[in-house]
Parts: sequence; C-alpha cells; structure tokens
Amino acid sequence: METYRILAINPGSTSTKIAVFDNEREVFTVTLRHTAEELAPYAHVTDQFEFRYGLIVEALRENGIDLHSLNAVIGRGGLVRPIPSGVYPVNDRLEHDLKNSPLGEHASNLGGLLARYIAAQIPGAQAFIADPVVVDELQDVARVAGHPLFKRVSIFHALNQKAIARAYAEQVGKAYESMNLVIAHLGGGVSVGAHRQGEVVDVNNALDGDGPFSPERSGSLPTGQLVSLCFDGKYSEEEIRHMLCGKGGLVAYLDTNDTRVALSRVAKGDKQAALVMEAMCYNVGKWIGAMAAVLEGRVDAIIITGGIANNEWVCDRIRRMSQWIAPVVVVPGENEMEALALNTLRVLRGEVAPKEY
Repeated sequence: METYRILAINPGSTSTKIAVFDNEREVFTVTLRHTAEELAPYAHVTDQFEFRYGLIVEALRENGIDLHSLNAVIGRGGLVRPIPSGVYPVNDRLEHDLKNSPLGEHASNLGGLLARYIAAQIPGAQAFIADPVVVDELQDVARVAGHPLFKRVSIFHALNQKAIARAYAEQVGKAYESMNLVIAHLGGGVSVGAHRQGEVVDVNNALDGDGPFSPERSGSLPTGQLVSLCFDGKYSEEEIRHMLCGKGGLVAYLDTNDTRVALSRVAKGDKQAALVMEAMCYNVGKWIGAMAAVLEGRVDAIIITGGIANNEWVCDRIRRMSQWIAPVVVVPGENEMEALALNTLRVLRGEVAPKEY
C-alpha cells in the first residue's frame, strides 16, 4: 500500500498544533505556544501568517521533517461560508474567504492559508481544509428561529463530530450514512448534534449563544432578561458579547474554565461549584433529549466526546439522563489532528472525492 505523508496544521488563539502522519500513523506532533506579547504586534489574525509560518518550518526542520517529503498539507477550516461536510482543496475563492471571513476573525482561518502556501512550495503536493466549524447540513425546519428577523445557524465542532461518527460506525460494522446518532462534544464550547444518516440535520450554535452552557459560553439565556441587560446602560455591546462567548458559563460562575479545578472544589464540599457543575451536565442531557426528539426517537447511539469527556463525573451524570434513549458511548478527546489527516487520506486514496468551494 502506498504511503502518503500528510502535514496537519491546527491554529488556535494562543497556539499552533502541527502533526505529520504517514498514512494513519502519527510520526511527529508538537504544540507551538504563542505568548500574548508575541501576538500583540498583530492587529488582525491574518497578520500573524508569517510569524506562524516561520515557527512551523523551524519545528519541522528541527525534527528532521523534509518539506519535500509531504504529499499533502491540511489546515483546520475557519469561519468561511456555510458548506456541506467534506474535504475542500484550498482554491482562490476559499483563500479569499479565509483572509476576509464573512463571519469574523478566528485563528483557525490561518490553517487553510498556511496549508496552501506550504503545499505550493512542494511539487505535486495538495492543500486542503476539512469539516470547518461552519459545516451546514441543517434541515429547513431547524433554521426557523421564531421571528423572521432571526434564523438559526450551524456552527459546531464539525471536524471531531464527523470523525467520531465515522469511526464509531466502522467499529460497529455499519456505514455512517445508515445510522442515527446524537453526538455531544464537550470542550470550551458544547455542541450537541443530531446525525441522521450521514448529515447533521440539527445542532446548537456552539459559538455565541445557543444550547447548553459550557466552561466559557453562556449558551441559551432567558431572552427577556438578556434584552433588558442590553438596554440598561451598564454594559457595552462588546461586554455583553463576551458574556455570551469567552466569559460565560463556568468562568462567570466559578472564575475558572477548567472543569478539573471546578470538580476539585466540588470534592472539597463547595456547594456552589457542585450546583453549577450539575447544571452544566443537566443542560447537556436536556439537549441530548432534544436531538433525540429530532431523530423521532430512532437513535442508534449517543456519543460523548471532547476534552471534558475524559471526566467520568461529568459523563456519569449525562449518561444517567440519556441512557434510556440509546447506548451511551464515551470517546474522550478532540482528536482533531488525526481527523484532519484521515480526511486527507480518504481523498488521496480515492475513497471520497474532494468538494469544490
């Protein structure tokens, strides 16, 4: 079997993760950390391109990875236009939208830009993104928000949810496209998706104000109270947006976004920490029930994934609320680098066709 060497790039707000795979085997990985002082000179995320590119090339060189040994480079997809799930070559149109995102700035937009730039230096190499957070497969009825000035949108942990769904289907000897799954990704944000025969037909907007609250996000809030808060003159629009995303959830209640810290306080008898942690699990359980209703109760499995899925205290409470619906499977971790590589490998092997942006 032919061996394909793949470089995966996953830029975050304060780090850049890179990994090299020979087919499914990870041969090298590192997380490059960026301090606030290092990033301070850059007014916009895209301004960080040269800085991050230099660090990536240096890390590869120091670890004996020859750029010309690469067959493909894949970057984490960013806030581009809503697209169906799949693997997308980085063409001119996609590069434009990564640089001029229609949905705002995010470090993940750099992934596709870096992938294309690096691949362009290697004869025969290809550049891709896969399953960005804006993957949109919502059924029409899920978009109706209750007033014509509003609509529900699909922003969620598509990369991990899709990869976990395919892996679970393969594990049980079925095709992902033949199964109904509810997948809850628990990280800095929480997304709960209804996967119906290969498509995520409903999911909460995990970015800025929908679904369960999480370590850093407020999730769905009482609408009337939110409107009053917006007009009482105490807070600016920016401050309220930060309440929804970045300074909501556990951070707002407990002054930490680390569930391990919160649970250590629970173990020491902190009643407020116990209530808030129980409430976070309770909200995830409620949304799992809602997504099961979307699937009309025909659910093959419920999968709990993401970094917080490493915590049995959390998983046990969600399991208690939802195991009556379907078997609950826990797959801890975000698995993003592996997911990027496997998506690329499927294209290089001709198992799936790339899609055009």
